Amino acid sequence: MARATTAHQLHDLGLAAWFGGTLANAVALNKAAAHSGDAASTGAVANEGWDRWTPVNAAAIGAHLIGSVGLLKHDLGRMSVQKGVGSMALAKTAVTIGALGVTAYSRVLGRKVSQHHAVPAADGTTPTASTPPDVAAAQKKLKQLQWAVPALTGAIVAIASYASEQYRPEEVHRGMLQRVLP
Repeated sequence: MARATTAHQLHDLGLAAWFGGTLANAVALNKAAAHSGDAASTGAVANEGWDRWTPVNAAAIGAHLIGSVGLLKHDLGRMSVQKGVGSMALAKTAVTIGALGVTAYSRVLGRKVSQHHAVPAADGTTPTASTPPDVAAAQKKLKQLQWAVPALTGAIVAIASYASEQYRPEEVHRGMLQRVLP
C-alpha cells in the first residue's frame, strides 16, 4: 500500500502543479505582462515568466507521469476484476497523452517567441503590428492553446477524482459483482 500512496502523491502533486501553473500563467501572466510599460517590455516579461515556469512544469509533469505509472501498475489487478476501472484508465491515459502533446507543442511555440526575448507584444499572447511575422504566428497559436492545457489537465483531475471513488470498498464490491453477474 505504501507504493500506491507514494504513487498517488506524485500523481496528484504533479498534476496540481501542471494544471495550476498553466492556468495561472494563462489567466494572470499573459495579461499582466501588458502592464510592463512598453511593447518590447511586455514580450520580455511574458517570456521571462514562461521560461522560469518551464523547468518547474517539466518537473511537475515528470512527477505526475511517475505517479501515473505507479498507479497503473497498482491497478492492473483491479482492471481485470472491477468493472469500469479499465475504461477509466484508458480515458485518463488518452487525455494525459493529449495534454502532453498540447504542452509540448506550446513549448515549441513558446521557444520560438522566447528566442526574440524582448519581442514587441500587446500581452503575452497578442502580437502588435511590429511583432515579427513568425513570432506573431506563434503567439496567435499560443493564444488559443493557453486554455487547452488547463482544460485537459482539469479533465484529468476530474477523471482522477472519479478513479478515487472507485477505490471505496462498496464500489470495489459493486464493480466486481457487475463483472461476474450478467
